Amino acid sequence: MHLTISMRILGLLLMLFSSTMVVPLGFALLDDDHTVTSFSSALGLTFLAGLLLWLPVQHVRHELRIRDGFLVTSLFWTVLGMAGSLPFILTEGLALSPMDAIFESISGLTTTGATVITGLDDLPRSILIYRQLLQWLGGIGIIVIAVAVLPMLGIGGMQLYRAEIPGPTKDRKLTPRIAETAKALFFVYLALTVACAVAYWAAGMSGFDAVAHAFSTVAIGGFSTHDASMGYFESNTVLLICSLFMVISGLNFGLHFLSWRRRSLSGYRQDSESRFFLGVLLIGIAITCSYLILSDALSVEDSLIHGLFMTISIATTSGFATQDFSAWPTFLPVMLIMFSFMGGCVGSTAGGMKSVRLMLIAKQGVRELKQLVHPKAVIPLKIGRHRVEATVVSAVWSFFAVYMFVFVFVMLALLGTGLDFTTAFSAVAACLNNLGPGLGEVAANYAGIGAVAKGLLCLAMLLGRLEIFTLLVLFTPMFWRL
Repeated sequence: MHLTISMRILGLLLMLFSSTMVVPLGFALLDDDHTVTSFSSALGLTFLAGLLLWLPVQHVRHELRIRDGFLVTSLFWTVLGMAGSLPFILTEGLALSPMDAIFESISGLTTTGATVITGLDDLPRSILIYRQLLQWLGGIGIIVIAVAVLPMLGIGGMQLYRAEIPGPTKDRKLTPRIAETAKALFFVYLALTVACAVAYWAAGMSGFDAVAHAFSTVAIGGFSTHDASMGYFESNTVLLICSLFMVISGLNFGLHFLSWRRRSLSGYRQDSESRFFLGVLLIGIAITCSYLILSDALSVEDSLIHGLFMTISIATTSGFATQDFSAWPTFLPVMLIMFSFMGGCVGSTAGGMKSVRLMLIAKQGVRELKQLVHPKAVIPLKIGRHRVEATVVSAVWSFFAVYMFVFVFVMLALLGTGLDFTTAFSAVAACLNNLGPGLGEVAANYAGIGAVAKGLLCLAMLLGRLEIFTLLVLFTPMFWRL
């Protein structure tokens, strides 16, 4: 492992990240608000920190190893969370503590959407667009974006790409070169963002709100420029547009690229994970809408619109809201939280454990039942027409076990800080799955919980965004052995 090359990459990425503060700084100058100093200072400090890391090792040249990729990815997301919090800390009007600012920054970058800020409608546009930009950049993965640039600087990106997107992915390299793959994913992401913004604008949103919400919709983030989230617009058309783009963003972006290149939608129909993902969504929507109608919680029209929207929003881990779903009758709030464990497909911007893993676990369970009835039969596990190797199934079960262990550990730690069970359970689920809204004390926002609890939830957000192993591997003694 080469620490010098890791420092060089981290320095370069920090300098690149500082440029994201140019846009909110432009809004601050245009509106002549009080955040000009905050963003200019944050930009300078972030760029300087990256420069100081890069200068001593600027001439170092080594081939990246897998361990280097894990270290850079984990360090970058952690350090970036700190750097991203600077504008929140330096803006006096927000009155955020350092922990609150770090929580808000990490929540944005991990596309969790949990917030400690209230009074969004009264905040300057510079702060609002900065929050949305954090989610947009986090959605595609800053590391994945950066590998399209780093090869020009003499740094290969395959190790970073593998560390950023772990799991049983398919068609990981869509083009022959990793830089071209990153560019392909980025342009698909950008095209969807533009299409979403235009659709929102055509539906009646202002230009600013359309762009801001397109950022968080395609990123499956959930940040909004209004306290009432999507409910602010009081438009069924807006909700249906948002629902459509949340579903699209929950699908594998590799499939989007291949479908665009081949000018065919057949890839979606043939993909087992996509069919499983859409099938689970339809089941969730049917249960939610039916129960809302039968329980007279909402009118029939509202039950259909809000039931569909909230199910998609929570199941895809977007976290947008039109109503306080925590006040919905009986089992619905907990059921929707449980759907967030699925999240979206591998290679999407969604959180959760990913549909393909749950599909494999379900297929494995069915196979075991068949094996009990026919002990001597050889029953292969298949996804579509392809047989799944035993090592892949073992890896999926290992991931599931570690995911659940982390969930229980963080939940017990939160209970130790004094939170009640409902709040602790839902907060861990919402942060580990990168969902955002929870139940109990965190149904509206996370401002009311303690600093220790927020620190634990920051760790959960990072673990969820990096799919557990990327971060946990740093704590194993074997990782640091030469």
